[in-house]
Amino acid sequence: MSGTRHVLGLSGGRDSAALAIFMRQRHPDINIEYFFTDTGKELPEVYAYLTRLEGYLGKPIQRLNPDRDFDFWLKSYKNYLPSAQSRWCTRQLKLRPFESWVRNFLEEGDTVISYVAIRSDEEYREGYQSRKAKLHVRLPFKDASIDKSGVIEILEGSGLGLPDYYRWRSRSGCTFCFFQQKIEWVRLKEEHPDAFEEAKSYEKTALEHGSPFTWSQGESLSDLEQPERQKQIREEHEKRLRRARARLQTNPLRPQQTVDIDDVYGGAAKACLTCHK
Repeated sequence: MSGTRHVLGLSGGRDSAALAIFMRQRHPDINIEYFFTDTGKELPEVYAYLTRLEGYLGKPIQRLNPDRDFDFWLKSYKNYLPSAQSRWCTRQLKLRPFESWVRNFLEEGDTVISYVAIRSDEEYREGYQSRKAKLHVRLPFKDASIDKSGVIEILEGSGLGLPDYYRWRSRSGCTFCFFQQKIEWVRLKEEHPDAFEEAKSYEKTALEHGSPFTWSQGESLSDLEQPERQKQIREEHEKRLRRARARLQTNPLRPQQTVDIDDVYGGAAKACLTCHK
């Protein structure tokens, strides 16, 4: 007999983790299936955080591994790096496995309700747009008027806290995500030098094959990692950070508001919803 399946995608990021906690607390009667589309190139901190989240939820998070990995698709796209103009990594390594997984439910006649962690302060985002009559998208945070501060309160209140990578990076996702700011590339080299070297290797191969893109806009990672250039990036980041803090409006109900990289660079609207939530 057909029924209803409830699914919630986790990226290893702040918002989706908070939504999982929110749904468990507010709607314990709903049997939600949690999933993670694993590209195999995620930050180590992402995997560690998902393990902790499984402990809180008391149930496993299904790993949806793409049947073909990043290296396969890179060759398929003639060694051209993914970019903001051509997000083939999201399409092939994130959306494709999800749609394949859900298709099995729909073919069995089930209705699928997908819960997406778009906050009330993200008016510019709409989320995954379903083209299937029986696949419905729900936005609980928008319905409950939960913003970024509310998300952080949920995580702190649960005892889970923020993923560890928030010390140095603003989003989950692949180690070489092209949405990173230059300061995040500098910090990736510090935190995970092997991952930085792998990204350099991919970039070198892509440029040799005529790719018009580098991972970081306007310069190669080989140029970016030079000591003088790193120093310049750090100094520019500190200036931006001071300006962002000066702009922050004091809220007496939330005296310890945080400033993250999205606040500093205003890049949240451009970031990839599927990977970074």
